[in-house]
Amino acid sequence: MDSSKQGVTLGRRLAAITLDWLACYAIVAAFSGGIGQMDPSRSPIILGVFFAEVAILTALTGASLGQKIFGLRVVQFSDGGAISPMQALIRTVFLILVVTAVTYDENGRGIHERISKTVLIRL
Repeated sequence: MDSSKQGVTLGRRLAAITLDWLACYAIVAAFSGGIGQMDPSRSPIILGVFFAEVAILTALTGASLGQKIFGLRVVQFSDGGAISPMQALIRTVFLILVVTAVTYDENGRGIHERISKTVLIRL
């Protein structure tokens, strides 16, 4: 893996995931009659839409909406190649468990990335 492409900052990661969450929130709000009509019972629905958005877009394009906008991409840790749909699914499952996404190793990879054998790079 080319080390010049690693080193995505925590700020960039948080900005991308926040954008993903807000987009999913907006989708659920639109189908719920607007933000003023949202109630806490919609949280699991937002999480489900978030899960689907991240898993599907990462599997198909290598990046979620937020990652694309912030110039990031998920690749294989071993060779920088495209990830498989199973890796995208595993990565997303463990991303949902927030603790795994904010615990980093010496390579700047979260537990969700180590388990899925992926890494987030800056383009």
